[in-house]
Amino acid sequence: MQYCDVTTALEALRRRESKLAAYSHAMGVLSLDATTAAPKGTAEGRGRTMAVLSEVIYDIVANPENEPLLSFLEEQELDPQAKREVELWRKSYNQSSRIPAKEYIDYTILINDAQDVWPQAKQNNDFALFAPYLEKIVEYNRKFAGYYHPEMKPYDALLDEYEEGLTTEMLDGFFAKLREELVPLISQIKAAQAPDDSFLHKDYPLDKQREFSDYLMEVLALDRNHCGIAETEHPYTTNFNCYDVRITTHYQERDLASSMYSVIHEGGHAIYELGCDPKYNYTVLSGGVSMGIHESQSRFFENIIGRSEPFIHHIFPKVQELFPEQMQGVDAHMFWKAVNKAGPSLIRTEADELTYCMHIMVRYELEKRLIDGSLAVNDLPQAWNEMYQKYLGIEVPDDQNGCLQDSHWSGGSIGYFPSYALGSAYGPQMLAFMEKDLTDIWQDVERGDLSRIKGWLGEHFHRHAGFYKPGILFEMTCGKFDPTYYTDYLKKKYKDLYNL
Repeated sequence: MQYCDVTTALEALRRRESKLAAYSHAMGVLSLDATTAAPKGTAEGRGRTMAVLSEVIYDIVANPENEPLLSFLEEQELDPQAKREVELWRKSYNQSSRIPAKEYIDYTILINDAQDVWPQAKQNNDFALFAPYLEKIVEYNRKFAGYYHPEMKPYDALLDEYEEGLTTEMLDGFFAKLREELVPLISQIKAAQAPDDSFLHKDYPLDKQREFSDYLMEVLALDRNHCGIAETEHPYTTNFNCYDVRITTHYQERDLASSMYSVIHEGGHAIYELGCDPKYNYTVLSGGVSMGIHESQSRFFENIIGRSEPFIHHIFPKVQELFPEQMQGVDAHMFWKAVNKAGPSLIRTEADELTYCMHIMVRYELEKRLIDGSLAVNDLPQAWNEMYQKYLGIEVPDDQNGCLQDSHWSGGSIGYFPSYALGSAYGPQMLAFMEKDLTDIWQDVERGDLSRIKGWLGEHFHRHAGFYKPGILFEMTCGKFDPTYYTDYLKKKYKDLYNL
């Protein structure tokens, strides 16, 4: 099809975007239902529906008619938003059009099936049940990496999907810096007297924990008309537009902090999505720009705010109200020290700030080897256990608490995990620049007023959605990324906490 004017061409592009948003919305609702409300035996029918929807989505993105449309628009003088939309459409078209339609659809079905099997494998500590699905997922991701960026190393091509411009060379240097700066501190803390956190592991009725989740969402000022909460095996956030965001959590009767911090973490993701400018809804610019920036927000609220003493002082009266027996003899300062207790642990989502990135390094090193073929899927449990011994000095008792603990690989998200470490490191640098602009923010936090903090993040990051590339967006406000902000923040916090 030939295009003779910009207006007609942009209308054609927006029709494609609107259609893509609608079908992606439907796929997202099905995925959400699969992990929250759907009965266990419903995967087959859902898989058939998702196969049909994925075929439509593929046809929208990879349609040969997109080539002349995009070529025409790339030659025109466009406003900045339209120019960025065309840029992202070009990237998606080039990648998707290289993937055979059957592979795209078969992969969608595979992911649906894998996400159905993974919880069973985890609950039954049965890696052999999940392994055949993971083998296929790894194989597909190797192929897709070649389709996406044949000029790149396969794992670099996958990293680029989650954080544009990120490479193994950059990550190797980043993690080396973390090891150099943090491993000695971790050793010091292992030898120091740990805070008492035994009261966090008493019996906490699930109905009261659910009330506590509702309260935490109020403190985060999450509008329940636009943000729902559900329960899943592995907490996550999904967004359909800036008016419809869903978070999930899970509850453990003898671990209050587990659900508490999953709600705050996922709440940080939701704050980002709800803060995107509505003008980007239903376009390819909708939603957060990258997983690194996204994780910076979730980790910022979970740790920098949620584990701060002012925040704990604000919420502690509610904790006492909901759990009076469990909190007998406990004060806010004791609670703050308990939720910041540091030490090697098995579960990434429950790791303290100091050791958290060691968990990410394990996954990063294993993913690289899975993709380059030097590690077979069947050997993954042994390799996982060896690396936990190497990086964290702990024995892994079983696969349920080892290589089956995360849902990401069942969803095909290979290359995602480094975003957690990068996002964690972005946060303290954001805080340093925020504190230059805003005074007395910790007094706000102690009052439970996060409006100025959310406003600053919204102005500098959230409202832009996918308009800027992640590196550009970060540097516009915080300058060049420097992990020293992160290591200095952790060293000061934990030296003070442990009186080192």
